Amino acid sequence: MSSAPVELPTPPAAPPRLDPAGARSLSRAEFERLAVRARFLSWLSLAWMTAEGAVAITAGVLAGSIALIGFGIDSGIEGFASLVIVWRFTGARMFSDRAEERAQKLVAIQFFLLAPYVATEAILHLVHADRPETSWLGIGLAASSVIGMPLLGIAKRRIGDQLGSAATKGEGMQNMLCAYLAGGVLLGLLGNALFGLWWLDPAAALAIAAVAVREGRGSWRGEGCCVTSIVPDERCDKACCD
Repeated sequence: MSSAPVELPTPPAAPPRLDPAGARSLSRAEFERLAVRARFLSWLSLAWMTAEGAVAITAGVLAGSIALIGFGIDSGIEGFASLVIVWRFTGARMFSDRAEERAQKLVAIQFFLLAPYVATEAILHLVHADRPETSWLGIGLAASSVIGMPLLGIAKRRIGDQLGSAATKGEGMQNMLCAYLAGGVLLGLLGNALFGLWWLDPAAALAIAAVAVREGRGSWRGEGCCVTSIVPDERCDKACCD
């Protein structure tokens, strides 16, 4: 009597390799590929922010809009943060934890520079009831940033998680903050132009300042996902994201 072969159950696939701290592992080639992409996105952001900042500040000065001026200054700050990330992932610094720590602190400082200026100017405009003029140029600029900035921000935050780079993730959050700021500016400018609600402009600026402080604290602390270092003697000691 012949017997059919017995099929043994297939063992489940092995889970991704983790280090003792629970961090994801990246090969050197994977790390380099992601770092090059992060650097490219930062250069793209720098070009955008340069143009955006110049237009926003010009339109803000002409219309007397503190939200637009704050938006333009934020663009300059984001441009500097983009340069920080380019510096972070250039040459030997690409694999340096010390460079990562310096970069995340520099990115955080940019948030802290923006918040007090915007908050002070917004309060002064509310106290003196300074009414900004209608700025259709500013409205168009803000609308374009509401659409474009989240795309850059999401891409950078995703790469930041993969690289374990709080600095890259912080720069992505600055792009998201730019989108929030643009939405607030757009609301204030449209409210003023269509309904005479002049106070929406400085109110939006105050909200932006509060968000900047919160995100600056997170970037300073290095809140973000981590991966195991490709340098054998270094280990991640932060709690990692899922």
